[in-house]
Amino acid sequence: MPQRKTTHMLQRWVVYALLSMACAGVTAVIAKIGLRNITGELGLTVRTVFVALFVLVFAAFTVPLAQFSTIRWHNLWWLAASGIATAGSWVFYYKAIKMGDVSKVALIDKGSVVVAVVLAALFLGETITWPMVIGSVLVVAGVFVMAHG
Repeated sequence: MPQRKTTHMLQRWVVYALLSMACAGVTAVIAKIGLRNITGELGLTVRTVFVALFVLVFAAFTVPLAQFSTIRWHNLWWLAASGIATAGSWVFYYKAIKMGDVSKVALIDKGSVVVAVVLAALFLGETITWPMVIGSVLVVAGVFVMAHG
């Protein structure tokens, strides 16, 4: 019987998640450098302008105009709520990195994965597995160890 060649290619969403992780890690360090001699609020404002410009240019090249007709009030409501939550996260994140160590702030911020796991189970019906529980406990433990260390 011929052997099947198996490939262990990562699924596209995993690649995107890993790239997101790398960008988020870089963001924290370069943001801290960018905050030298200015307030966290001003730094966040300047950064957000660049984010908005980048996303608009990105959308201009990647989003077909016909897709805009598919947006409904439901989409706008939930995306606006997500935007407000993101803004809150960024405001507090920038205040934290201005005052504290990036390594500690970034880890505490990544504790949001535990919040996401719980909310995804409650509101999206996603299953919480034992590996997810163990991983969440380890994240929380890591947050406590690094925050107090």
